[in-house]
Amino acid sequence: MRVAHIGFYHDPADRPPEMLLEAWPTLVDVAESVAAAGARVSVIQSSGHSRHIHKNGIDYHFLPLAGSRRQPSPGEALRDLLRTLDPQVLHVHGLGFPGQVLLMAKAAPGIPVLLQDHANRLPRWWRQGAFRRCARVIAGVAFCSRQQAQPFIAAGIIGPDTAVYEIPESTSRFQPGSAAMARGEARVWGQPLLLWVGHLDANKDPLTVLEGVAQAIHTLPRLQLWCCFGKTKLLGRLRRRIRSDPQLECRTHLLGQVSHAQVEQLMHAADAFVSGSHHEGSGYALIEALACGLPPVVTDIPSFRALTGGGAVGRLWTPGDPASLCSALLELTAPTDSYTRGAVRAHFERELSSGAVGHKLVAAYEDLLARPAPAPPAASVDAVIDRPRARVSG
Repeated sequence: MRVAHIGFYHDPADRPPEMLLEAWPTLVDVAESVAAAGARVSVIQSSGHSRHIHKNGIDYHFLPLAGSRRQPSPGEALRDLLRTLDPQVLHVHGLGFPGQVLLMAKAAPGIPVLLQDHANRLPRWWRQGAFRRCARVIAGVAFCSRQQAQPFIAAGIIGPDTAVYEIPESTSRFQPGSAAMARGEARVWGQPLLLWVGHLDANKDPLTVLEGVAQAIHTLPRLQLWCCFGKTKLLGRLRRRIRSDPQLECRTHLLGQVSHAQVEQLMHAADAFVSGSHHEGSGYALIEALACGLPPVVTDIPSFRALTGGGAVGRLWTPGDPASLCSALLELTAPTDSYTRGAVRAHFERELSSGAVGHKLVAAYEDLLARPAPAPPAASVDAVIDRPRARVSG
């Protein structure tokens, strides 16, 4: 089977392709997962640099897909490349590119198109017309959880005949490791040792996590919370809350931004991964924690339910509810099978490993090929390309 993975999102920094392959692991990991499952994969990625790279059996084609006065239109560029590659399935990363998908479908009529959600939100009502036109030419959509498709179906952005697949956005190359060794090398401690990895923003809700931890301290006096984060929108409020409570002040460690290797080391050291997210496309940090065998204590949202097998590993708690988090944390003192590292890693291997994700995607491609082909786009396709509004490839 020949498959083309297509990324219309254009890196704002316009980094060279070699740097982009390092910065966006999903671009590589998903392609290699599908190739390992038996498909021949080519990746077409929007870039200001025209380059072809062959790496680990994958052909990466970087070219301008946004169009400019000096470059061919995206329709012409895609048409020429797709004629050469002759794919049987087109797998587009992201739901936010209706104009580009329509042009692609016109350039490659009859080839089934699978769109994969990457934390895309329902578009504003005035933009939904373009998405509905796009819905007529796509054959399938993949979400981390089927429940995430419902708002798009209700808005007519996903058609009634469009296949919906439950497939995570990515996998992880993290591996389990020695907790004792990791604690010594990272100089971290706690019983339990809790790890937070995420931005300090309203959606990730670190303030609710702090409140839940503050309540749990009364029963778990040796608890320690270690926080890795990038964006710092709520950092000031977080620091004020920590300083207001001596119990939190001596148990909360704000590490800031750390390297990817350090994240893996801290996941080896921790007893549980904690998240307070209200919405996620999937949850890269959670996938990495599961890869390390680290039990999760995460919010009960559609993507986290899907990633944890409905809470089969770890514990789910109610978003925005500190008492619910406290109850989940207290269960760490009475371990069950769902809290063992072996059980968590076994779940990852079955559902989220490179092999599992690759086979799920290939099964979706085979299903699409067995379905009737969607109608071709109308002869007059609007060539206006929508400006990308969310990162979908990293």
